[in-house]
Amino acid sequence: MAPGGGILIPTRLPLLLTHEGVLLPGSTVRFTVGSARNMQLVSQRLLKGTSLKSTIIGVLPNSRDPEHDSDDLPALHGIGTAGIAVQVVGSNWPKPHYTLLISGLCRFRVSSLLKERPFVLAEVEQLDKLEQYTTPATEGVSADDGELRELSKKFYQASLQLLGMLDVSIPVVAKFRRLLDSLPRETLPDVVASMIHTSNKEKLQVLDAVSLEERFKKALPMLTRQIDGLKLLQKTRKTSPDNEKRVLSVRKGGAFPGRQFNLDEEDEDEDGDDTTVLERKVRAANMPEAALKVCLKELKRLKKLPQSMPEYALTRNYLDLMVELPWSKSTKDCLDIRAARTLLDNDHYAMDKLKRRVLEYLAVRQLKTSLKGPILCFVGPPGVGKTSVGRSIARTLGREFHRIALGGVCDQSDIRGHRRTYVGSMPGRIINGLKTVGVNNPVFLLDEVDKLGKSLQGDPAAALLEVLDPEQNHSFTDHYLNVAFDLSQVLFIATANTTATIPPALLDRMEVLQVPGYTQEEKVEIAHRHLIPNQLEQHGLTPQQLLIPQDTTQDIISRHTREAGVRSLERKIGAVCRAVAVKVAEGHPSIKTDTLIPAGPVEPEDKVIPPEMPIVIDHIALKDILGPPLFEMEVSERFTLPGVALGLAWTPLGGEIMFVEASRMEGEGQLTLTGQLGDVMKESAHLAISWLRANAKTYQLTNMVGAPDPLEGTDIHLHFPAGAVTKDGPSAGITIVACLASLFSGRLVRSDVAMTGEITLRGLVLPVGGIKDKVLAAYRAGVKCVILPKRNEKDLEELPANIRANLDFVTAGNLDEVLNAAFDGGFQRTAGPPAAPQLTSKL
Repeated sequence: MAPGGGILIPTRLPLLLTHEGVLLPGSTVRFTVGSARNMQLVSQRLLKGTSLKSTIIGVLPNSRDPEHDSDDLPALHGIGTAGIAVQVVGSNWPKPHYTLLISGLCRFRVSSLLKERPFVLAEVEQLDKLEQYTTPATEGVSADDGELRELSKKFYQASLQLLGMLDVSIPVVAKFRRLLDSLPRETLPDVVASMIHTSNKEKLQVLDAVSLEERFKKALPMLTRQIDGLKLLQKTRKTSPDNEKRVLSVRKGGAFPGRQFNLDEEDEDEDGDDTTVLERKVRAANMPEAALKVCLKELKRLKKLPQSMPEYALTRNYLDLMVELPWSKSTKDCLDIRAARTLLDNDHYAMDKLKRRVLEYLAVRQLKTSLKGPILCFVGPPGVGKTSVGRSIARTLGREFHRIALGGVCDQSDIRGHRRTYVGSMPGRIINGLKTVGVNNPVFLLDEVDKLGKSLQGDPAAALLEVLDPEQNHSFTDHYLNVAFDLSQVLFIATANTTATIPPALLDRMEVLQVPGYTQEEKVEIAHRHLIPNQLEQHGLTPQQLLIPQDTTQDIISRHTREAGVRSLERKIGAVCRAVAVKVAEGHPSIKTDTLIPAGPVEPEDKVIPPEMPIVIDHIALKDILGPPLFEMEVSERFTLPGVALGLAWTPLGGEIMFVEASRMEGEGQLTLTGQLGDVMKESAHLAISWLRANAKTYQLTNMVGAPDPLEGTDIHLHFPAGAVTKDGPSAGITIVACLASLFSGRLVRSDVAMTGEITLRGLVLPVGGIKDKVLAAYRAGVKCVILPKRNEKDLEELPANIRANLDFVTAGNLDEVLNAAFDGGFQRTAGPPAAPQLTSKL
């Protein structure tokens, strides 16, 4: 029997060592355990039994944090509380641990330790009666002890006084009232001390009070302090439910064993302030009905979750994101077309097609306010200003701007987000971007959309199909949100270097605007309007200190850079600015930091004469700064022997000139191709050989010994410098024909002619792409005449007027016209078969 009679607890108890929190008899406390000993106790004793309530364990305060568990056992508190685990929850986040909800039964004293591993097992002595905490009773303290009866009565009256000062509608206060009505008075010190706001040190004092009289004396000052504090609070301001909740301990638990108390409702009460504020934010977010319904459902679930569970943080993060999203927030567009035209012209030189498209959007936006955002795709070589013009469009419209870099993205979750069932899930870049800008109608720049990857995690290009479809993106569903979000007001601008690597389905959803490279004249204007002032500012110089004339700028463009954009040009101008900054800094008097007089003789310092301002950069100074020219006009020097022709190629970096070289030697009629050629280019070479052999008699083409078949007893080697660059495409067809015709006839191709075009086996010339970039490359190389397919004549209208004026264009429909234009004096041919008579319809 227990002291005073009653039910006995086991004399051997497994001990749960706790560092934070004190369990008193009659109270329920939630403990989080993660030490090795405590984890072993839970797994071997609590989880292996048939019922949690059938296993009684001892909860003993520990003087050392059990998370820093070691082999040696710390000094244990002498008195603990026996209890049963009402609930056990395991989790692996952020590290493996168990959360136990334990109800205290009675006190015990540790007599001796039986074992320390894998968990602590001790022989204990029961100190309290078990029934007084588990069975309701109405009788009070025995009348034998007058002082104890007086303490009990005083404590009970103080508890009633505290209850009278609180709002009974609050769940934890209602629970306090029920306990006062149902429990014996000798249990009140433990129960009240566990519910009011007290420190662990004070709870330990109550726990150590074995005699009932001492227990009342320890707990009564705590209760009196709470009443005095509440009285003072009522004097300063009217008591609110929030203040009353602060008076009672807002600890998890506080339930009474044997009673049916809803612990989840008490946890709701703990976080009532946060969830109430969050609910107000959810209702004020002005989100659609479907999203509001989901948020309220998640909010209701959040109120029932304890904060220690990982799902609580995940749900809270989800609701915070839903509140922060701009469901109905937008910026007002600036629709002044004149101001927009001025701003675009100030920010960017040339780019007339892009500017015209933006002004068209503004004009239509004035006439129709509910216009969906267009989906544009700027395609062009690097350095031509695709990204910066997107930023200027946002400034012109008065909208927020957000850039999303898609280069190398190979996971569709980057676009659509992760489902919330995964650990570490997060929304995609589209939703994150909207959260960042805070409005639902920004300008989104999808940079490098042609460099998307594909992996086992899905195809991000396929995920973009919904984002970039005006008929679907009004209900874009991110996997993390799992509710529709309207993207129809977002202005999407994608950038790419080429459309070849963009999937056709994605390309079909975008309005493609070509952004070709700049001419030399345009580069000079851009340099003096934007690049030079910007570099002067970045290097701390002024126009009064540095002057770069236009002829020097032209020299940098033509001899030190060869690109479609202006990035290399900007770097070269930066190098000039750094060199001038050194001269300017050397001319300034230095500040002496050492004022001591030297002991030895003082030699006169060399005085640096400040340079005359401004420092003008001429061709001599440019060579000293940038070194010898990197590019020379070498076109005419390559045409010294037959078998050389100049072609034009398109690359994602812009247009390039391409030499084709051929030689022949005695052999067996084999064709050798070098220069890292693709299959299409190899086929073009075989087509050219076949056409020239078929027309050898017409054009008087012979082999090395004068035979009519150019390949009889002859091997042909066709080479395309530079050999380290991969080449492919059909546009070198007419160049290969001209090169081989020069080899077989012994005549030189004109050194000022460049050409591009696809050929057929019948000698027709078919159209090719990238005409503007190719013509600009020819113009940069000093070419005077360009041969193009006849069906590409329409593309010449996109060229600047000065380019059309300085170049001669020959449009050819067949290879005969190509050969006549590529050789001085034309290409001789024998009289062909008589022309077929012209037939006239008699209908």
